Amino acid sequence: MTRPLACAAIATMILCLDTTSLAAQATTAQAGAAAQPRPAQRPRAGIRVMALTSSAFADGAMMPARHAQIGRDVSPPLAWSGAPDSTQSFVLLVHDADAAIGDGTDDLLHWMVWNIPGTASSLSEGMPQGAQATNGMRQLSVSGPYYRGPAAPATGPAHHYIFELYALDNTPNVAALGLAVPATRSAVMVAIAGHVRGKGVLVGRYQRPAP
Repeated sequence: MTRPLACAAIATMILCLDTTSLAAQATTAQAGAAAQPRPAQRPRAGIRVMALTSSAFADGAMMPARHAQIGRDVSPPLAWSGAPDSTQSFVLLVHDADAAIGDGTDDLLHWMVWNIPGTASSLSEGMPQGAQATNGMRQLSVSGPYYRGPAAPATGPAHHYIFELYALDNTPNVAALGLAVPATRSAVMVAIAGHVRGKGVLVGRYQRPAP
């Protein structure tokens, strides 16, 4: 073999050995990376199920006329338990699940109370009207800053009024006045997204008596 050919053959062998060595090193590095434990991820805390009740009616039962529009819109007494220790405030949402409005994806808001103190465990019957209470609570309904009782028609089935209580790790800074009711409701729900730590649900039914 001539000298140039021999040199070329030796260079080719060295290049092959270098390539093989690099490939082996890459494989070893990948195996080592795979063997290393991944950093532990802190599990996301679940949303606690709370108990929400009323002394005025049982869950799923008919609501008394006193707490309907014909009873002059007296808000029912509510009590709850099981809130997480991290609770800073509560939001109460009351809506008629059978009264679709707009494009059909929304429903009628009968009451929304937010900035309820995190130390609270109840709302007394007959909450006074007004956009904001002295303790910072704010409220709104489809017709104003107060509780709006049910008024499902006498014809057809009774409507379902959903009381939803959210325990939050924050306090939403949303004004009760200044926007349309649907916009305020949406703003509150956006403000609590990612901050719900507990939830309780109570369902009341109602329809006006036949004439």
